[in-house]
Amino acid sequence: MADKKKIGLIVNPVAGLGGRVGLKGSDGEQIQEKALSLGAVPLSQERAKETLTILLPIRDQFELNTAATTMGELVAKQSGFEPEIIPILHHPMTTAEDTIEVAKIMKERTVDLILFAGGDGTARDIYNAIQGEIPVLGIPAGVKMFSAVFAYSPRSAGLLVKDFITRKKVLFREVEIIDLDEDAYRSGMVITKLFGFLKIPFYPHLVQNQKIPTPAHDSYQIEAIAQWVIEKMDNLSIYAIGPGTIPSQIGKMLGIEKTLVGIDLVKDKVLFAKDVNERRLIEVLKSESLKIIVTPIGGQGFLFGRGNQPFSPRVLERLSKDDIIVVSLVSKINALRGKPLRVDTGDALVDRKLVGYIPIITGYREKIIYRVTD
Repeated sequence: MADKKKIGLIVNPVAGLGGRVGLKGSDGEQIQEKALSLGAVPLSQERAKETLTILLPIRDQFELNTAATTMGELVAKQSGFEPEIIPILHHPMTTAEDTIEVAKIMKERTVDLILFAGGDGTARDIYNAIQGEIPVLGIPAGVKMFSAVFAYSPRSAGLLVKDFITRKKVLFREVEIIDLDEDAYRSGMVITKLFGFLKIPFYPHLVQNQKIPTPAHDSYQIEAIAQWVIEKMDNLSIYAIGPGTIPSQIGKMLGIEKTLVGIDLVKDKVLFAKDVNERRLIEVLKSESLKIIVTPIGGQGFLFGRGNQPFSPRVLERLSKDDIIVVSLVSKINALRGKPLRVDTGDALVDRKLVGYIPIITGYREKIIYRVTD
């Protein structure tokens, strides 16, 4: 085993729990309990399993170290691995302290890379433990994934780690670890903090960028886009207006106090329901025609799967591409430098349904056609 690379696996079993139920995060025991009471289903195990499936054919070429029970052991064994197990302090309700302690032990065991399933909070905990001394890679499984430490998808994470294991030379890059104040985020304020830097194996086509905010100087163009969307609204459909600067401007011009980081429903240009979750959207779809308005995340290019999880696979599978209205500044699209927009809903069939080419409203009576991939 001495000549084999050591991979550490940490799964945050509650990562992403608050996303589809509209809680904008999963940090803290109270939020986790509330999410479960609203019917939330943990997704990080399945996301980790998707990554491990890519690595299974080369399992004899590396040593897998992982945390006990739900923090990695269960999914690793279910995926066909026989990992070295690191005990945890708390079970079944694991804590950030467990993540930090496991990462410290992995550092002591001189693992070559820590692979983790979680969001920005998990990345922050791992940074607190290792201070950038070990390369890491995130399997996107949280609600907030603004840091640049995450692969585009679980499959991308698997391909990247596979390449890391099998190649002799690997390029690395230091990336920022940032996190949001979740309480402020739920109140409609985006307050981020830089915690430090972590090193990742770097392949531009497999890892996402850090989120970039919309520049204030584009206000005229934002108003033009919003005006054109409003003029095109019909009186029969319900419009689900997602998070983001342009959707917020649409709400403002309709005279609605838009939930900045949530999803609001509008019918006949009047507020129908505020800050809805997946369950409410599915209820609406049973009797109403629904259209959704979304904007890609600046710097990352994600349409779905980052920050708007109530637009879940169960919602999107009931919609056609014509029901999805995409709005964006041209500058945001140009910043992608030709890279496609992306979807990562957690359902491969839904993702494939969304890929292809879509129209994007970029101004008043202006639109472009752009590619979407998974």
